[in-house]
Amino acid sequence: MRISPVLLLLAWLPVHAQTAGNAEAAKGKVSMCIGCHGIPMYRTAFPEVYSVPMIAGQAPDYIVKALQAYRAGERSHQSMQAIAKSLSDQDMADLAAYYGGAGKAVK
Repeated sequence: MRISPVLLLLAWLPVHAQTAGNAEAAKGKVSMCIGCHGIPMYRTAFPEVYSVPMIAGQAPDYIVKALQAYRAGERSHQSMQAIAKSLSDQDMADLAAYYGGAGKAVK
């Protein structure tokens, strides 16, 4: 079976068209995240009681997809939706690179 070069290109584009994240650039952007996601066992009471997940060490692709879903209104949490709407695609990629590569070393 022969696969069309056009189909191969179309399959390749979404993977390689993603914005590359820069963990160093994210250091100036994490202040909006660290207040909740940097506190072990933190629970917020707005808009409802919610256990805030730790995102250090999370897969970068997951972080970007979650932020995109908040921005699009597909995930419901008012604070996260507002924050995600303020982020560019580059901001999301940078934050994902920072937290995804951070593991235990996020400060």
